[in-house]
Amino acid sequence: MLTTDYVPGAPVWIDLGTPDIEAAVGFYGHVFGWVFESAGPGAGGYGMFKLGGETVAAIGPMSEEDSDPGWSLYFHTSDADATTRAVEQAGGTVELPPMGVFDLGRMAHYTDPAGARFAAWEPAGNGGLDAVGEPGTLCWTELYSTDAATARDFYRAVFGWVLQDAPVGGGLDYALVSPAGDGPDTSQGGIMQLPAENIAAGTTSDWHPYFEVADCDAALAAAAGRGGTVLIPAEHAPGVGRLAMLKDPFGAPFALLTPDTAA
Repeated sequence: MLTTDYVPGAPVWIDLGTPDIEAAVGFYGHVFGWVFESAGPGAGGYGMFKLGGETVAAIGPMSEEDSDPGWSLYFHTSDADATTRAVEQAGGTVELPPMGVFDLGRMAHYTDPAGARFAAWEPAGNGGLDAVGEPGTLCWTELYSTDAATARDFYRAVFGWVLQDAPVGGGLDYALVSPAGDGPDTSQGGIMQLPAENIAAGTTSDWHPYFEVADCDAALAAAAGRGGTVLIPAEHAPGVGRLAMLKDPFGAPFALLTPDTAA
C-alpha cells in the first residue's frame, strides 16, 4: 500500500496536464471533492488539488512535449542526476533533464523503453503528497506495457524495485512492485503485459493512477455524469476490491478503487 513515508522509488507526486484547467477542476471536484489552490502567479497556471486542506494531487496546463492530456506519476529519488544516468544506461529516454522548481525540489521527465512516460522528484521544500491510500487520494499505480519483460528490467535498474509475480484473472502477466529492500506487503503498484489484441488495436504503454473512493459505483456514475468516458465498468477483483477505469472529459485515463476491507 502507498504511504507518505517516501523512500526512493516510491510514488511521491502526481499531476494532471490538461487543456482546460477550469473545466478539469470542476470535473475532479465533483468526483472526489477536490478543491483547487493556485501555486501563485509565477507558476504558469499550475496549482494543487486539496482535500481537507491536504495536497492530494496537482494540475497544470499541458507542456509542449505532451501529446495528450494525462496524469504524470513522479517517483521519489534522492539524486535526480543519478536517476537520469540510470534511465539512460537502462535504455530509457530523457524527455526533460533535472531542473529545479523554485526551492521545492528538482524534477525530471522520462520515457521507458516501451514508451511509457514517468517522472522523478527529488524533494526539498516539497516532500510530496500530504495524503495517500485513503478515500479521495492516490492509492495504487499500474503500468500497462507493450513489453512488460523489458519494463521490469528497466525499472529494476533505475529504482531497484522488488518485483513479484502475482496471479490475476485471464492468465495475464502481472507483477507487484515494491520499493528497494521491501517485500510484497509494501507493494505500491503493478506492471502488466498488455494483451496482444490490445496492442493490435493501438493501445500503447502508459502508467495509470488509481484513486481510492468509498463507493466505486457512485464515483463512476458521478464521473460519467460530468463527461467522463467509462473504459472498464465497475467490477469486483477478488482480494483487491471494486474497481473501474475511465477517462476524464479531455481523455486523461485513471482508475477508481474501493478496496476490500480484508485486502
